Amino acid sequence: MKKLGKVGVDIHKLDKPLIPEMCGLAILISIATSSLILSFLNILNKKILFSFILTIVFTGLTGVIDDLKPLNPKLKPAFTALASLPIILLQAYDPHPYLPFIGKVRLTILYPFLIPFGISVPANAVNMMDVFNGVMPGTCCLISFTALIALLILGRWNEAILPAILLGSLIAFYLYNRFPAKVFSGDVGSLTVGATIGAIAILTKIEAIMVVALMPHIMNAFYGLSSIGRLYERREITSRPIKLLENGKLTANLDNNAPITLSRLILLQEPLTEKEVFKAIMFLTLISSILAILTLFLVEIKI
Repeated sequence: MKKLGKVGVDIHKLDKPLIPEMCGLAILISIATSSLILSFLNILNKKILFSFILTIVFTGLTGVIDDLKPLNPKLKPAFTALASLPIILLQAYDPHPYLPFIGKVRLTILYPFLIPFGISVPANAVNMMDVFNGVMPGTCCLISFTALIALLILGRWNEAILPAILLGSLIAFYLYNRFPAKVFSGDVGSLTVGATIGAIAILTKIEAIMVVALMPHIMNAFYGLSSIGRLYERREITSRPIKLLENGKLTANLDNNAPITLSRLILLQEPLTEKEVFKAIMFLTLISSILAILTLFLVEIKI
């Protein structure tokens, strides 16, 4: 990607190194290829598998377009929502989700209208969290592992292959994206990963569990959108939420025009290194992942 001129500045480093971008294409190709191979093994329902592949590919293409020519902040969530159409049109979903304390609910008419949000929200939430070295693949490794464990507990070994595919792709990518990052995922990577998590939640009927596991990402997106008051792109923000100090540490930007983000809240108490911020976000995701598994036992049914 560096040879093609697709590089980004690592703004949280004093020397501002140029890092190859759009390397998340490797994640997209890995998930799509593994899923296609899986289709020849007759392990999973073809309808589920092909809707999964098409949703991931369409979301990944949205990321490619956004990396090459930035999309309007309203178009990106709209396109990622449209990527859910294969799931809806192929009717690869069950409109009877299970909720903690409530159990099985009947949403026959409403559920198809919720599916676009089930893809767009995690896709864009993961995208908005991808601001520090290793955070996107690191946190999403925990979330995909949570999905894997949940499905194994439920005895649904075949469906557990989907989060296993995502987990394998993320572990491989993390080795290159961890501090100090050698590659950036770009929107193609973060949108693909978020949409994959959403698709797994819908297709394997673990929606409530994945919502809990994704809570740090969802809250980060909510803080940012509510503080700015509209959909926005990171490129549009003139006052960034984080400032880089001369000693290389990061601190919260106290400017009222800066968006509120999870990392800004973490840094309000004291300046931290990028590695320390990474560990804090990973810890929060670990807690939410543990709570997600506990949520599984609150759903008093066999999903």
